[in-house]
Amino acid sequence: IFKFLGAISVDLGQDRIKPYLTTILTPLYRELNSNYAEQDPTLKNLSQEIIELLKKLVGLEAFSLAFSSVQKQANQKRAMRKKQRALQTVANPDIAARRKLKRHKNKAETRKRKIESLRPMYKAKRHRSHALKDLAMVE
Repeated sequence: IFKFLGAISVDLGQDRIKPYLTTILTPLYRELNSNYAEQDPTLKNLSQEIIELLKKLVGLEAFSLAFSSVQKQANQKRAMRKKQRALQTVANPDIAARRKLKRHKNKAETRKRKIESLRPMYKAKRHRSHALKDLAMVE
């Protein structure tokens, strides 16, 4: 998709690409600023190359305006999601408590995995799955 965006940008040219600049920059910006663990470095490099191509194509001033608007939109979305999450913890404390328990459980599992990778002889205690007990209908 990034290669397609780059090809379309070059094909449209400087004047016809300007109205679509923010639309093209949005996924590129998202890929550049993502920090998830399984990130592909080739995608990051490709998005950086296409951003440089767009910068040369439309000029620094137009590019800067479009890029800053994309940044602003992303920050607003992030702030809105954070605000909604905070409001949800107040409005639905049971859902928030479940989420917190799940996060703590995942944190403990991650810690155990990390210890096992550092010390292979050590086997951390795992939570036993009571599959039959979970399937039973308890009233």
